[in-house]
Amino acid sequence: MARKESSVLTEAELRLMDVLWMRGPSTVNEVLEALPKDLPLAYNTVLTTLRILEDKGYLSHEKDGRAFVYAPTVAREKARQSALRMLLSRFFDNSAEQLVHNLLKNEKLSRVEMQRLKKMVEEAR
Repeated sequence: MARKESSVLTEAELRLMDVLWMRGPSTVNEVLEALPKDLPLAYNTVLTTLRILEDKGYLSHEKDGRAFVYAPTVAREKARQSALRMLLSRFFDNSAEQLVHNLLKNEKLSRVEMQRLKKMVEEAR
């Protein structure tokens, strides 16, 4: 049975998008070279994942000689927003309050982080 296509990035897709957001337009070989060395991937794996990302609308490509140069079409911030919306809807009943409550209850936030969050809440009012 085929897996349902998702517009949210998988871990493997996010690794490649991180490279492209950092480097900008890149060939498959350039993406491959920029990946962490502790995560050896085959050329064909990277190529297939880039094609999936293009199908999902995260990338486009242009031909440069014999190589394709892939470039992000979605900004990192927009991808974050999409992932957050999915997280909110799947786990927190579309409630930002429940998400924040869960973070405050279950994460060890430093005093500085808590002060920054308090300031953000005050500024949002």
